[in-house]
Amino acid sequence: MDDMLLFGGFAVLLLGILLLLLWRRKRARKPEAVIDGSNVMHWQDNTAKLAPVKQVLRQLQERGYRAGVIFDANAGYKLFGRHADDRHLGRALGIGAGRVMVVPKGVQADPYLLTYARDTGAIVISNDRFRDRIAEFPQMGAPGRLVKGGWRDGKVWLDLPERKRA
Repeated sequence: MDDMLLFGGFAVLLLGILLLLLWRRKRARKPEAVIDGSNVMHWQDNTAKLAPVKQVLRQLQERGYRAGVIFDANAGYKLFGRHADDRHLGRALGIGAGRVMVVPKGVQADPYLLTYARDTGAIVISNDRFRDRIAEFPQMGAPGRLVKGGWRDGKVWLDLPERKRA
């Protein structure tokens, strides 16, 4: 009888721990955002700079988003005068290569950006309205999916939608 009570108590404890871990995992899942790096890097004085991208990353993090950046292949040339890959730009942004993508030479970043956003439910930070691609990605026309921003008074502003807190 004592063994049964001990086993039952252990099973309840194990179930409680499992439920707690599942609850924490669900709560820990952050909403996704993807930054159009080649667009955002021009927000400050219409010149290619990483400062606006870094500020957008910081603001998104402060608002609870998990963000990544996608750049056109020529971003490194515009920023540094030479090619830069995921690793180089990730290091320059302070986020690591796993959250940065430089698309292959000769292709546009837009399809990569919009496919990622569609597949993950991510919002897109860009002033590009993607009118030439919205028919392929109609969900991006939903309110709050394409987030505008800019540079004003020495800092980035974003038109982020209000998020419901769990």
